[in-house]
Amino acid sequence: MIPWGGVGCCLSAAALYLLGRSSGRDADALKSVSRVNQLKDLANLLDTACKVFPLVVSISGRVGSDTPISCEHSGLRGVIVEETAEQHFLKHNDAGSWIQDSALMLSMSREVPWYLDDGTGRVYVVGARGASGLVLTVASEVFEESGRSLVRGTLDYLQGLKMLGVKRVERVLPTGTSLTVVGEAVKDDVGKIRIQRPHKGPFYVSPKNIEQLISNLGKWARWYQYASLGFTVFGVCLLAKRAIQYILERRRRSDLRKRVLSAAAQQNVEGSNGTVENGAETKKRDNQMPDLCVICLVQEYNAVFVPCGHMCCCTTCSSQLTSCPLCRRRIEQVVRTFRH
Repeated sequence: MIPWGGVGCCLSAAALYLLGRSSGRDADALKSVSRVNQLKDLANLLDTACKVFPLVVSISGRVGSDTPISCEHSGLRGVIVEETAEQHFLKHNDAGSWIQDSALMLSMSREVPWYLDDGTGRVYVVGARGASGLVLTVASEVFEESGRSLVRGTLDYLQGLKMLGVKRVERVLPTGTSLTVVGEAVKDDVGKIRIQRPHKGPFYVSPKNIEQLISNLGKWARWYQYASLGFTVFGVCLLAKRAIQYILERRRRSDLRKRVLSAAAQQNVEGSNGTVENGAETKKRDNQMPDLCVICLVQEYNAVFVPCGHMCCCTTCSSQLTSCPLCRRRIEQVVRTFRH
């Protein structure tokens, strides 16, 4: 049988190791980006930078937009707004009890062109929703109780449902939020500068500064490495334990097979020679080969297998068998025998 526990631990260790490598690479990549203290210096940096390689920079400023979005429920003004609506209900399960569940009814997202402003200049941010570290503030969270009619409620109840209500959540990136953006800086034909996802490199939009991002990625990389090492050791122990058990089981079966074949060969030799044993000779043979169970080798065998008729196991071991150890015929019934 395959030791799935050990295999799962080893696969988890490999996944954690890859995550740790990825976090370590991201931390090293963040250390190598160009840090821009004032946004007005970014234009000069782009003009003097080499045009062969993309310029990945780290900038900071406050979120702004010429056309901000006004949130419907909270009244906040933001540049990214996400709205979700979930239907909450009770569901009748097979055990006869009611459990709470939910289903997504609506998911909507809006975004307007926005920029970072530090008082010295503006830099537009493109594709921020696909960046790492972006956190939207929960602007409002409203639960509307279900107001369904009696007929509709009865139909839902017959289907095993009890509607509780709708939960509406509004998340927003408000204007004026302080952010740090790490990405590729480019300048278009009209001189407008924007930050976008680089073809190769980190892309972060986070309220944390660059030093905090590097520190957090380093901590996650070390945690992934320690967890990977722990899962590896545990998985190898499980695999080694199963391998040892398999080897011991194979050896025990091999010894049992040799013992059974030896006993059968001796019986065949005695039958072919027509040997008739007296009481003393029988007692001598019993002393040489005690009537022990071929499975446990502790108790005397006292069970007969039906229909093959072989008797080589005790009743305790026979209860765990499905086929006869001697002829491999399927066991339909086990009959206990008594010697006295």
